[in-house]
Amino acid sequence: MASRLNPYLNFNGTARQALEFYKGVFGGELALSTFGDMGMADTPDAAKIMHGQLETDAGYTIMAADVPGHMEYKPAAGFSVSLSGDDAVLREYFEKLAAGGTVTMPLAKQVWGDEFGMCVDQFGIDWLVNISQPQA
Repeated sequence: MASRLNPYLNFNGTARQALEFYKGVFGGELALSTFGDMGMADTPDAAKIMHGQLETDAGYTIMAADVPGHMEYKPAAGFSVSLSGDDAVLREYFEKLAAGGTVTMPLAKQVWGDEFGMCVDQFGIDWLVNISQPQA
C-alpha cells in the first residue's frame, strides 16, 4: 500500500457525532471502535470513540477519536482541512460543512480566479474549499 496523508481529528466526546456528520456530507463507509470495544468496558470512557475512520465516496479518508478522560483535551487550533479541485460537488460540501457552523469567508470568486471559501463546522473544525476553474 502506498503511504497516505489524512487528517486525524480529536474530539471531546463528540467523535461519533462528528464522523456521522462527515458521512452525511461526503458519503462513504464509516467504521467506529469504542474504548469499550478495545477492552476498556469498565471505564468512564467505554462509550467514547477510540478510533473512527470514514472512507468517503470521493476517496478521502477522515480519522477521528475522542480524547480519553485521563488526557487533556485541546480544541482544534492552528490548522484547517482543505478541499480543492474543479468538481462542482465541492460547493455542496461547503454548504453542508457550514450548516450549523460559521462561514468565515463566503464561497466566492477570488483574485486568483477560483472560487474559495472558509468555514468552521459545528464541531469546531476549520475547512477551506477551493474550486478551480476548468483549464482551457
